Amino acid sequence: MPSPLRVAFFGSSLVSSYWNGAATYYRGIVRALHHRGHRVTFFEPDAFERQQHRDMDDPPWAQVVVYSGTDEGEAARALERARGADLVVKASGVGVYDEFLEREVLSLQSASTRVAFWDVDAPATLERMQADVRDPLRAHVPRYDMVLTYGGGQRVVDAYRQLGARECHPVYNALDPDTHAPVAPDPRFAADLAFLGNRLPDREARVHRFFLDAARQAPEFDFLLGGSGWDDVELSSNVVRLGHVSTRDHNAFNCSARMVLNINRDSMARFGFSPPTRVFEAAGAGACLMTDAWEGIEMFLEPGREVLIADSAEQVNAHLRAIGPVQARQIGERARARLLREHTYAHRAVQLEQLLEARLRVAA
Repeated sequence: MPSPLRVAFFGSSLVSSYWNGAATYYRGIVRALHHRGHRVTFFEPDAFERQQHRDMDDPPWAQVVVYSGTDEGEAARALERARGADLVVKASGVGVYDEFLEREVLSLQSASTRVAFWDVDAPATLERMQADVRDPLRAHVPRYDMVLTYGGGQRVVDAYRQLGARECHPVYNALDPDTHAPVAPDPRFAADLAFLGNRLPDREARVHRFFLDAARQAPEFDFLLGGSGWDDVELSSNVVRLGHVSTRDHNAFNCSARMVLNINRDSMARFGFSPPTRVFEAAGAGACLMTDAWEGIEMFLEPGREVLIADSAEQVNAHLRAIGPVQARQIGERARARLLREHTYAHRAVQLEQLLEARLRVAA
């Protein structure tokens, strides 16, 4: 681009992954933009104990501004600090002040400032708006200069267009090879199959179906469950419960099990084309990744060669019985090579520049 962009980003958190599944995505995008010469200020609320559970200091590749999670006036002052940026982003799922921010961020639009809504959970957001014609966000969608999503494919694009979006573009999750790479196995995370994910209402049934039921049906295998919220769930004796796993341990987690399981949330599975960050974290670390079946996986990894697909607990266990450590390692190596060629955040940053160039420099 002709000159560096100034980007103001309102999201859940850049510095904490605690109850914040978008952390890896934010970090990858923001770091890649910085490496290409752009300046990003990330505004995040002090909410949900994320600041007390930071897993990184303020990074050198972004300015982090933390504002109160209980004082709307501080959120308003944070918005004022963003005035004059080339691009202002309101991400979905900030967790506090979402309605306020989605409305007020539009006041920052000008001839030289574009405002985008960046939906990091488009299937759930769209289903919410489609179910409630009075949802406040519906009125704002046509006013944003563009809508960006981290997945969803053409179905998400069409749905946002029907709601009046001027433009809608998926910017998919990707691999950050600086943070997710093979490391030595860690005995703490040794298992035949490992799953890492917080307990969420719209994924819990699928976790039971693909992971917990598989464990009950295959007592000969060792299963590992990471993530918050599972404390009161009854587990079979071959499942080890870890609780929250810090991002600093994700590489070791992914490199220590024979296979790593991804389970999409209900809405993401229905819409398809929505690979979560866990797919790229695991495959980027060279793990043998198994995922529940959903449309569009072949856009990122080749089923059977670079990723394993399961449509039931029985299929999960069939893969465990059929594929030994050597073959699992080969699948992981092929997946990592594919992502490095085609799906890193550097690729996504270039895509974002191409989307924004004509729109941001019209007034120049």
